[in-house]
Amino acid sequence: MTNTTDNRHGPAEFEQVLPGAADAVVFEEEGRSPIKRLQQFLHAFPTTIPFIVLLIGVIVFTTLVGDRFFHPFNLSLVLQQVTIIGTLGIAQTLIILTAGIDLSVGAIMVLSSIVMGRLAVVNGVPVALSFPLGLLAGMACGYVNGILVTRLKLPPFIVTLGTWSIFGALILFYSRSETLRQQDVESAAAMLQWTGTAIPIGAARITYGSILMLVVAGIIWYVLNRTAFGRHIYATGDDPDAARLAGINTNRTLMAVYTLAGLICAIAGWILIGRIGAVSPLAGQTANLDSITAVVIGGTSLFGGRGSIIGTLVGALIVGVFRNGLALAGLDALWQEFTVGVLIIVAVAMDQWIRRIAV
Repeated sequence: MTNTTDNRHGPAEFEQVLPGAADAVVFEEEGRSPIKRLQQFLHAFPTTIPFIVLLIGVIVFTTLVGDRFFHPFNLSLVLQQVTIIGTLGIAQTLIILTAGIDLSVGAIMVLSSIVMGRLAVVNGVPVALSFPLGLLAGMACGYVNGILVTRLKLPPFIVTLGTWSIFGALILFYSRSETLRQQDVESAAAMLQWTGTAIPIGAARITYGSILMLVVAGIIWYVLNRTAFGRHIYATGDDPDAARLAGINTNRTLMAVYTLAGLICAIAGWILIGRIGAVSPLAGQTANLDSITAVVIGGTSLFGGRGSIIGTLVGALIVGVFRNGLALAGLDALWQEFTVGVLIIVAVAMDQWIRRIAV
């Protein structure tokens, strides 16, 4: 009986791979095209494009309107105009980093300002108590959003679209559609107007609200880049399933993010009172979309897991610079909104293109 297996051949011989395969390179890194290199660079540093756009805008408007654009008073005016949107953008960035979106940030801001304002002016509650109650109202609104997203597993877009209407109804109910005059707020709770106080620096005027925005941005930047909680936020937005397998409690992370975002919106409400001097239920009508605009133009991905607070502040500055520059150039508000719309579309298109490097 003949043995069909040739025992002279060991297992190693049957496991041989193709000749020269050990010297082959599966992914040729050095053969990447310049476009691929640029794509990967922008993926690693997403705030590069917003900085370039801001620089181009400054150059263009300096050319068009001359020294008026770079006048210290005008630059400080741009900063004041973007302070509220920049603060809301910080809250929106936290949520978008988790692959969510919040359409209620503007309503939370106004509701918080109404709570702290009416308690102090109408109900006679000491400002030392009414102010933290206003902050607590913002946190409660964020907590409700977080509960609906995590416990009911509803899409953040639908949840915040609904709470936007709910919080808006609460604003009208509690405020009775009344605006508290600047004089009344000043006499009963001047501390609420503190964020609107300007510090003269030469010809420029920097408000405490703008400084507060930068302080909040610095704190959140530190949280995102130097703490485990920040890494959990990025991981949850990038791949929630992988984050859970890595031991991250994604629901608890989302709850903390929405609650923290509500607190930041309440701080924006305080800045809003200082900005307009009064407490109005009609303020911040476009704040929801403006905050998303700042985040998207600032390079934060709508798909989560990529972006930065610095990019959001740059995005808010881009919107402020373009609107201010076009106004100084004598163009109608129509073209200002047109330009912002184009910037949004270009920013999202760039984000889609950059994300392909990770696929």
